[in-house]
Amino acid sequence: MEKVNEKNLVDFIIDYESGQLDDKGILNLFSHLIKSGKAWSMQGSYGRASRLLIEQGFISEEGNIDESRIKT
Repeated sequence: MEKVNEKNLVDFIIDYESGQLDDKGILNLFSHLIKSGKAWSMQGSYGRASRLLIEQGFISEEGNIDESRIKT
């Protein structure tokens, strides 16, 4: 899967909003949003989803994905 970066961020957000991202894609998107700080300045649902992923241990406070939590 392609990594999220500033050039393709909008494409990932569109795919997320339209339900086209798989679990890995969602984690990659939110990891990027948390690392960049954008998760906390975007629409409230992004901040809430980011906080939930952190609380559930999928992503660290720093935005790192816990690969052991990803089902293959």
